[in-house]
Amino acid sequence: MNKNLIAGNWCEGRSVRENINPSDLSDIVGIYAQADAEDTQRAIEAATRAQPIWAAYSSQQRADALDRIGTEILQRQTELGELLAREEGKVLPEAIAEVSRAGHIFKFFAGEAMRVTGEHLDSVRSGIEVDILRQPVGVVGIITPWNFPIAIPAWKIAPALAYGNSVVFKPADLVPGSAWALADIIHRSSLPDGTFNLLMGRGSVVGQTMLESPKVRAISFTGSADTGQRIMQSAGTRMAKLQMEMGGKNPLVVLNDAELDRAVECAVHGAFFSTGQRCTASSRFIVEKGIYPHFVQAVVTRLEQLRVGHALEAGIDIGPVADASQYEQDLNYVDIGKAEGAFLASGGVPLKRETEGFYMSPALFTDCDPHMRIAQEEIFGPVACVIPADNYEQALEFANATPFGLSAGICTTSLKHATHYKRHVQSGMVMVNTPTAGVDYHVPFGGTKASSFGPREQGHHAIEFFTTTKTAYTQA
Repeated sequence: MNKNLIAGNWCEGRSVRENINPSDLSDIVGIYAQADAEDTQRAIEAATRAQPIWAAYSSQQRADALDRIGTEILQRQTELGELLAREEGKVLPEAIAEVSRAGHIFKFFAGEAMRVTGEHLDSVRSGIEVDILRQPVGVVGIITPWNFPIAIPAWKIAPALAYGNSVVFKPADLVPGSAWALADIIHRSSLPDGTFNLLMGRGSVVGQTMLESPKVRAISFTGSADTGQRIMQSAGTRMAKLQMEMGGKNPLVVLNDAELDRAVECAVHGAFFSTGQRCTASSRFIVEKGIYPHFVQAVVTRLEQLRVGHALEAGIDIGPVADASQYEQDLNYVDIGKAEGAFLASGGVPLKRETEGFYMSPALFTDCDPHMRIAQEEIFGPVACVIPADNYEQALEFANATPFGLSAGICTTSLKHATHYKRHVQSGMVMVNTPTAGVDYHVPFGGTKASSFGPREQGHHAIEFFTTTKTAYTQA
């Protein structure tokens, strides 16, 4: 059994959970301990004690520790990628790439630990000097989703540690294996006991205890909008610092002057790879009418070429849906789209494979109205809709017509329209002639409207959340 990590010790839980392979429901990936509220309190206490010790380490010591973590992740990327593919269903090449990204994130923040700067200014008053300092927030609670089970934890944990905070980490119930493997690597990287704690367990128990504890000074969360609102209600009332990423309904605008082959690849890659289980997935294709029939036919043809199957099988393009509840939700949205009057041009049906798993063919709806539920609600699966637009102006209007604003794309050869779109689409990230899904780790990640709350993640901008600013005056 794989145990929780509390105060530097591997601890049994009050119960256990089986980790099931969505590509093969007979394959149990492992047995993982489940923490309760008492375990969570002990982890918070341990993190509270350890944080000032870790913060007192030199920047070089923190950098060296993060670099060791990154090095081991990269050395084991194939092994860890296979584990990730088994428990989450991401095809093996994508899983290995995600592990590689996690390793590079730790190495990036090893460098950032050495680059924490401040400012020294003269006061407006004679004889007084002003220092502006960056200091750790304290104990940080980290709550992560199941769709990127090692990369998202990495881009939260690495900056938290780099800037001198301690961590209480609760991964998604569905993917404890990657979280445990990462915790094991971090545990062996010479951090003071209690600096990093792993608590596998129910969000309603472990997560809620973290949210209510006054000793957890900051919460970094990625998940659904509904859960984000509950976090705001619980932790916001006690003035905890919050960073939340909560999904999207991302548009890909395709104009008449777009290069068709490139637009199709942007659409298919952005919407359907990783089984569409990405918050940055482009689930709305908004297409000018001049190119609309050609685009639809080309996407349907491309979808028919994709292979859906076991995540570890060579040559597979799309793996299974992550679990039974998500599978049921995806198929239910296919029924909703049909009932709304959209035309199902391709896919959207359960598939049988050699092993029992949660397989479905990628679904493409055409002739959609922008106000349909399938065009407004985040499905989080391999389902996309095509919406016709009269012109660029209407396409932009449709692109902005959802409560979300995470990532937005446009395919065009017009510099005028690309420039206007980058400035006027309501999203935190904009992609021109490239898929909406796929971001770099050294630049800010985050959205607008209902997609995000609080400071940006990743890159140097992560310092805004994981540190506080102190202004000190000195009479010379």
